[in-house]
Formats: sequence, C-alpha cells, structure tokens
Amino acid sequence: MNKQKLESLTGGSGVHVFLVLWKAARAVEAYAEKSVSELEMCGSDFAVLEALLHKGPLPVNEIGKKVSLTSGSITVAVDRLETKGLVERRAHGTDRRARIVHLTKEGRKVITRAYADHAADMERLASASLTRDERTTLIRLLKKIGYEAAGALEPGEGKSTALSIKARK
Repeated sequence: MNKQKLESLTGGSGVHVFLVLWKAARAVEAYAEKSVSELEMCGSDFAVLEALLHKGPLPVNEIGKKVSLTSGSITVAVDRLETKGLVERRAHGTDRRARIVHLTKEGRKVITRAYADHAADMERLASASLTRDERTTLIRLLKKIGYEAAGALEPGEGKSTALSIKARK
C-alpha cells in the first residue's frame, strides 16, 4: 500500500473518521442486540413495544416507519405481539380504514421491565467507556456530522449547502 493510501486511513482523514465511526457503531449495535436477545424477544418485537411505550398508541404504518420495518414485516411483528397478548389493534376514532396499535396491560408490564434492563445494559457500556462530558461532546459531534451527511443527500435539509456528493464517471 502506498504512503498516501496508508495516510488516508489514519490521522483524522475523512475515510478514517468513517471507518472508526462505522466500526464503533457496529460494535455498539452488536452489544445492544445482545442485550435485547437476552430479554427473550426478537429485536423487532422489542422495537415495536418500545415505540408504543414511549410514543403511545400508533397506526401500524407509523410504527413501521419509526422502527425501520417494511409494511410486511411490521404486520407480522404486530400479529406476533397480538398473539402473545402484548398489543391489541383498535379502530381509529375518525378513520374507519385505520387500526391503532395499543399496548395491553401485560404488554406494558413486559416492555417496561425489558426496557429498564436494556437501558441499564446501555448505561453500563456508556459509563464504562465515557465520562458525562465525553458523552455530551460525542452526541454533539455525531449530530453535527449526521445532519451534514443528511443534508448532502437531500438538498435544503442540511446546515451546509457547500457539501455535495459529486457524480462519478
């Protein structure tokens, strides 16, 4: 590997920032997935229940958007949770076509416990690796680069109009 390529992978270059961010995100995601799997539910069930816990009753399609599941996958997940007695579909108050998903009493009990366990796992990771000040700085910096990247993908959405991805030939 030539010196220029080697230097692009170290020293804070854009590629180095991406690689470190990507590897860290994958490791933290794996840690979070292990935490959820130890709760004896799959990740999509946890995500649906967590969304309902924190956002309240939602239409099926809104839950799918919030937890990044396709319409088919969210329907299967809600069906599975309904069979377990953790959620129920109710008619929408004004739109007869829409069904709203609600946590049942048992569902609220299950996700409240599961979320507390997961939050404790994530806090253990964060407190073992970062001080409070480092967390604040990390969050600020991740938002900064995330908003900039999102803005480059959707013109008018980001803070900077100077950033663009050039077409490759």
